[in-house]
Amino acid sequence: MKAEAIQSLLLREISSLDRSKYAKSPDSDFTRSRKLPFNTLITTMLRMGGSSMGNELISIFPNAAETPSVSAFVQQRNKLKVGVFDDLFHALVLSTESIQLPKTINGLRLLAVDGTDIQIPTDLDHAESLLSLKQGHETYNMLHMNAIYDLLQHTYVDETIQNYNSMNEHKAFVEMIDRSWMSNVLVMADRGYESFNNMAHAAEKGWYFLFRARESNGISDGLDLPAARSFDVSIDINLTRKQTNEVKKLFVDRNRYRYLSHSVNFDYLPSRSRKADPLIWYNISFRVVKFPITDDSCEIILTNLPKDTYPPSEIKRLYSLRWGIETSFRSLKYTVGLLYFHSKKVEYIRHEIVARLIMYNFSEMIAAHVIIEKKNRKYDYKINFAVAVHVCRLFIRGDISPPDLEAQLSRNIIPIRPDRKRKREKHSSSVISFTYRLA
Repeated sequence: MKAEAIQSLLLREISSLDRSKYAKSPDSDFTRSRKLPFNTLITTMLRMGGSSMGNELISIFPNAAETPSVSAFVQQRNKLKVGVFDDLFHALVLSTESIQLPKTINGLRLLAVDGTDIQIPTDLDHAESLLSLKQGHETYNMLHMNAIYDLLQHTYVDETIQNYNSMNEHKAFVEMIDRSWMSNVLVMADRGYESFNNMAHAAEKGWYFLFRARESNGISDGLDLPAARSFDVSIDINLTRKQTNEVKKLFVDRNRYRYLSHSVNFDYLPSRSRKADPLIWYNISFRVVKFPITDDSCEIILTNLPKDTYPPSEIKRLYSLRWGIETSFRSLKYTVGLLYFHSKKVEYIRHEIVARLIMYNFSEMIAAHVIIEKKNRKYDYKINFAVAVHVCRLFIRGDISPPDLEAQLSRNIIPIRPDRKRKREKHSSSVISFTYRLA
């Protein structure tokens, strides 16, 4: 899909937004002639990067007579309801799906689910996101974004933002899986998502799943598995809440029967089981695949992929692709600017988070259509994403257009070094000071 088509798609979806639905006071908000009418306000927030609010407005509106003041921007933004950018994000994803066939492997879309913490400017009045630390430590607020990422398209297809103090990645996983329209999917997730409930929701959706499991205190702990560094064991297990004497005898066969306590969330069995209630089983089949990754460590994978077409070596290769969502979070924060906010209020920060996701997808789609000239090089090359984001912001503003857009992107390329490994680091993701942002 060409750059002009992608831009037209975005602008069409913005124009399709119903002003009255997203205005806090539909009868009066965005009804008068202003420098920032509804559609212009939405587009302006998509264009914003890492500069202060005043500098961003000057950059977006270089004509002094048309430049809105910071106060005018804030007043207009305050008229927006929460959810406008979420709806725009999902509408754009669906529109793209309708005109562009997704990439697949063996006919399967590869999706990764994960979450990332987002530190936001301190707001002592927002208790739901406020972290109470030890005495003498600085207090700050945190949100948690859960996302589904398409590993082959390199774009986000769904998102859920939670307050840190009520964060529940399992709940977010189920919500996003259940509302998805996609089929022929392999969904992958790290150890934090390992649960029978998540596996069941994926299976009920008709999806394949691939979860990394914990080596202790996880599902595999309750199974009879070989004491080896490598194995591939098929499990066909029946789950129940019932614990009568007759049922307890069945639990001896640990690979076929398991009791789920009432404290374990599982949506396909009654939450409680009284003595008079009938015995209900839920059956789920999967493989437990273990393989070494270093001389002294192994990985355990739970999957329902068929054994004949997906041997352990292929399971290992597929799971390694999940790292794409980790690198996307880094690009989202440091390249697209998810650490830079132009507000202190959580509801407006939520606008900015989803606006960054839209900008990430827009930049990836633009970069994906640029053809890189094949040369006699050691490595394959890809578009420098940092440059792509900057050029795409200029593109939305109308400051650059094809073919100059493609020429700029094709000149800024970096090598793809396969199998490059480095120690996983915990990067600081502190929000940039809001006081500094106003300077």
